[in-house]
Amino acid sequence: MTHITTSTPHGVEREARRYENRLLLLLFLAFGFVFFDRQALSFLAPYMDADFGLSNGELGTLSGVLALTWALAGMVAGRLSDRLGRRKPILIAAVVLFSLFSSASGLMAGFAGLLAARALMGTAEGAVLPMAQSLMVEASRESRRGLNMGLLQGSSAGLLGGIVAPGVVVWIAESYGWRIAFYVTIIPGLVIAALIARFVRERPPLIRTASETARDGAAGQSKLALKDVLRLRNVVICMLIACCYLTWFVTLITFTPTYLTEVKGFTPGTMSGVMTCLGVAWVLWGFATPGISDRIGRKPALIGFTALAVLCPIAIVYVSSPALLGLIMIFTYTGLGCFTLFMATIPAETVPPGTLATALGLIMGVGELAGGFLGPMISGWASDLWGLQTAMFIAAGGALIVVLLSFALRETAPAVLRRRRQR
Repeated sequence: MTHITTSTPHGVEREARRYENRLLLLLFLAFGFVFFDRQALSFLAPYMDADFGLSNGELGTLSGVLALTWALAGMVAGRLSDRLGRRKPILIAAVVLFSLFSSASGLMAGFAGLLAARALMGTAEGAVLPMAQSLMVEASRESRRGLNMGLLQGSSAGLLGGIVAPGVVVWIAESYGWRIAFYVTIIPGLVIAALIARFVRERPPLIRTASETARDGAAGQSKLALKDVLRLRNVVICMLIACCYLTWFVTLITFTPTYLTEVKGFTPGTMSGVMTCLGVAWVLWGFATPGISDRIGRKPALIGFTALAVLCPIAIVYVSSPALLGLIMIFTYTGLGCFTLFMATIPAETVPPGTLATALGLIMGVGELAGGFLGPMISGWASDLWGLQTAMFIAAGGALIVVLLSFALRETAPAVLRRRRQR
């Protein structure tokens, strides 16, 4: 894995650190706006009732079809990237297209059209994470690998999708209508695509010793076949974890706004405030969880923080006070920090660099197919039959299974492995 060593000339090392931080900022914004667009539908659903009258099943289907195309696109883009040895052009195209397709949702006059727009949006968004994390891991120092990947994937989505989106989207919908809220999503995406084209490099600016160059060059040329990737224990476990954790996450973000307004009777403003607490937790745990895992290990961090995540959907059902619920959610909405571990960091520390995008796309894709596509649809249908609280219990069950699966992982954190060897 690429990293900076003490033999790196001071000027190049300084340039590499600047590039690492600049890349983190750009990819933070790119993936953050992916989730801004993805979350928008959940926050706008109460305002769309007059035009669409969406049932819980239809709302779940809209989330599910985006997850389906997201999954397929992620797997294809990851494999294509590793074969071509290029990531930047795929990332730019994906950012431009998801912005266009998100805006198109505001043009639709019926459920079928909205379904098509969400499917196209998922096709574009699915390529972003494998490309972004592959670029980030190559530019990251070992001591900051987990933290950088957590900020990129967890905190970015939390800040823009969890904190900014509820307030901005609800305000625009109330002031100008829900269609305008979709239209404005095109602007940040196009700006970010231009910045990526200007400042992101295909390879980070690093100079290393001859032995390290030979070692990492050999690793980079080692491209495992798909069947060999599927024989790696950590990859298989991470795929199973992704299925269950995506069920937890997508079910929560899809049905919580509707649950708070229709079942608990919260006003749209109160709902927005509670959902903002989810965003605060998302930002906090998005970098804290992987940062802590750099020190205590990926496995114990995943087990401990997921155990807390089990409690989040249960609190949504049983806590009536908006203020208390928001506070509890800040301390229990820990799962998004764990996403970085099983979707990016553990695979990056398990597979050769030449197969990294393939592994990331595979784990994300399988997780989105099972948890992102089937999870919300099943939760929506079950909620139509037995009440919307059913979706919350399904989400809690998904997180509980993750806790059990995590015990089967093999530790990959470099600092932890070094301490073990020194004993």
